Amino acid sequence: MAERHERDERTESQRGKRAERSDRGDEAYCAELEELQVVDFALVELTLYLDTHPTDMQAVQQFNQLAQRRQQLASEFEMKHGPLMQYGHSYSRFPWQWVDTPWPWQV
Repeated sequence: MAERHERDERTESQRGKRAERSDRGDEAYCAELEELQVVDFALVELTLYLDTHPTDMQAVQQFNQLAQRRQQLASEFEMKHGPLMQYGHSYSRFPWQWVDTPWPWQV
C-alpha cells in the first residue's frame, strides 16, 4: 500500500513538472519552432545552391553562419521545450520527454 502511495506521489510530481514547462503548441513554442524552420529552409536552399556553386565563398560563409545560428536556436529550444530529434541527437530531461505531444513535426 505504501509503495502504491509513493508511486502515485511520483506521478503527480512528474505531472506538475510538465505543467511548469511551457505548453507545446503555445505561442512561444510555435514562434521559436517557426524560427528554426526558417533557418532550416535557408540551409536546405544554400546546400542545393552550393552543390552547383561550390566556389561561392559568400554562400559558404552564409551557410556556416546559419549552421551556427541553427545550432544555437535548437539548443535554446530544447532547453525550454524538449528534444527535437531522436536517436541520440537530442537529450531528454527526466521524465522521458518523448511522450509529451505535440511533437515538433505535428505543429
